[in-house]
Amino acid sequence: MPAPSPQPIYAHPPQGRVLVTGAAGFIGFHTVRRLVQQGWQVDGLDNLDRRTGTRLKYERLRVLEQSDAFRFHLADLTDRGALGRAFATGNYQRVIHLAAQVGVRRSVDDPHAYLEANLHGFLNLLEACREARIEHLVYASSSSVYGAVDGASSETHAADHPESFYAATKRSNELMAHAYSALHRVPCSGLRFFTVYGPWGRPDMAVWRFVDAALKGRPVQLYSHGDMLRDFTYVDDVVESLLRVFDQPPLDQSGAGAPWRLINVGGGHPVPLSDLVRAVEKHTGRPLITEMSPDQAGDVKVTSCDPVALHKLTGFVPEVTLDEGVGRFVDWYREFSAVAQPLSATAS
Repeated sequence: MPAPSPQPIYAHPPQGRVLVTGAAGFIGFHTVRRLVQQGWQVDGLDNLDRRTGTRLKYERLRVLEQSDAFRFHLADLTDRGALGRAFATGNYQRVIHLAAQVGVRRSVDDPHAYLEANLHGFLNLLEACREARIEHLVYASSSSVYGAVDGASSETHAADHPESFYAATKRSNELMAHAYSALHRVPCSGLRFFTVYGPWGRPDMAVWRFVDAALKGRPVQLYSHGDMLRDFTYVDDVVESLLRVFDQPPLDQSGAGAPWRLINVGGGHPVPLSDLVRAVEKHTGRPLITEMSPDQAGDVKVTSCDPVALHKLTGFVPEVTLDEGVGRFVDWYREFSAVAQPLSATAS
């Protein structure tokens, strides 16, 4: 595969205003900051979900609100009136949809929350984009849609055997977007993210849990007895990939199909969890006490990204190694520990 392009390849200087849903979430926070740096006016929408804890979201929001180019809407996507009011005042050109109920394991215990946020909420957003004639909707999907796949997961795979309800909602989003693209010509790009991690991340994810456990001298569970491979993707690489896709709306030149696409976002370098353990021990300078646990419902043994389509479209492939990314996370975590340590493990 050719080497990644060293510089962004945006086709034109950004203009106008963009809406980012889930702006106070992990990827949303980093995306808003990059958009503001590029010169966009950004509206962020988030419900600051009180069911999962909000302290980290408020900290992210506090940082974002330091920019005059950002304004915030406290709203839930399931509230059509609130969403309509945001669109009425925004005059948005493009939308980046990152709001969702996330995580495989919690979807087993609380599927109704995922139904409401990920399906009902996404339908409301599609309707708003249709009515506003949005020129490009970029939305978050997930590598979990692939289920158990032998070898690297490619967009050409059927992805019709999800193994969790979370995965099922994300696959449903892809199909809903295709329907709106075909019926109403809404240009849609769905991004299948592979195991995203980095500063300001979610405390329930492996990198945060492992670093926190190492620094506190507490044991951490290795699910599936540690026999799992993950294609870890550093958040800066995710946002770089997202924004390169964002600036290239899909086209339906024939008029017979739909301006719609799906793109994997990952580096294509799955590693065993033992590599994560070693990286955490190296960068924290502490041993990590591990306890082996059985499989968790909905988890797959391997996630492995085929990034060929991403590279073909954007000239970029995620490139931050796990060792480098964990080092950056540990540096951030030490600085942020006064805020991070009291946080609930479910804060998003």
